[in-house]
Amino acid sequence: MLVRLLYASRSAQPSSQSLLETILTQSQLHNPTHGITGVLCYSGDIFMQVLEGGRSEVSALYNHIAADSRHQGVELLSFEEITERRFAGWTMGQVNLAKVNPGLLLRYSEKSQLNPFAMSGSSALALLEELIATAAIVGRSSH
Repeated sequence: MLVRLLYASRSAQPSSQSLLETILTQSQLHNPTHGITGVLCYSGDIFMQVLEGGRSEVSALYNHIAADSRHQGVELLSFEEITERRFAGWTMGQVNLAKVNPGLLLRYSEKSQLNPFAMSGSSALALLEELIATAAIVGRSSH
């Protein structure tokens, strides 16, 4: 059974390119063998990530992430059973919101900064889908 999980967290340490590369590299090594696809979005110290795959695998990964000392304030935004993946082409995409039009963020949230903690799960998911559609996601495609 396929599921989609969306969560947000804050970085426990100042966000750096090396931290992001480490997370993305670990995702690329781990996720394909476990059938997990998804997208990681970050802005400042905030992370938002969608994971898709089998229920047991996604649940295990989320529990691992929630226990990871690099994250704090991990909050589940959405968890649903799905019939098909929306992020099937990604082992783990990366979105840098510093390069995104602020108007896009305003469409889904109160301010032009990423704050998934103040968004509904459906709005956060819609934002990620639009970021993919506008090619704001860099690298890490499984194709």
